[in-house]
Amino acid sequence: MALSATLHHFLIELSNIDAGVYESLELRVARHPSEDASRVVIRVLARAIEHEAEMEFGRGLSEAEDPALWSRTDTGEVKTWIDVGVPSADRLHRASKRADRVVVFTHKRHAALRQAWSSRQIHRAESIDVVELDPVLVDTLAESLERNVSWYVTIHEGSLSVAFGEQNVEAPLVRGTLEGFLAGQG
Repeated sequence: MALSATLHHFLIELSNIDAGVYESLELRVARHPSEDASRVVIRVLARAIEHEAEMEFGRGLSEAEDPALWSRTDTGEVKTWIDVGVPSADRLHRASKRADRVVVFTHKRHAALRQAWSSRQIHRAESIDVVELDPVLVDTLAESLERNVSWYVTIHEGSLSVAFGEQNVEAPLVRGTLEGFLAGQG
């Protein structure tokens, strides 16, 4: 018998002061049986940080060609493609040819990322955004992940803060380009 996905319900009060975005988000997120809690946390944080009204989650790990998140134009063209973790160089190459904008959210070690991404030439590497999330922040949120989650997410002066229950975790939100990251600037 195949394992089924776990459904998480997130209520997020988003205050992205840096971008002037203030929203209440209600998200239902399916967690694939093979997906760890950290990946779920990163997908949800990416959804909040890159908030667009038309942003939606991909179909999940069982659909290898889908990104973690994406938005499309009215004609169905991919506007924003968001991946999490350590997508392969080939995947990023294909995504940058397909989408207007590509963003990678990760909390992995730099050596692993550079090894994965320097294996081949990546189309428009200078325009692919890399957002590094603090591993301690991700781990803290992953350890407290339940089926029903309420977060207060604040982004201010390049810092990310997530309040939940009686806790608050805060860390810098490090942004750069893939090209800069590979050149050692990230």
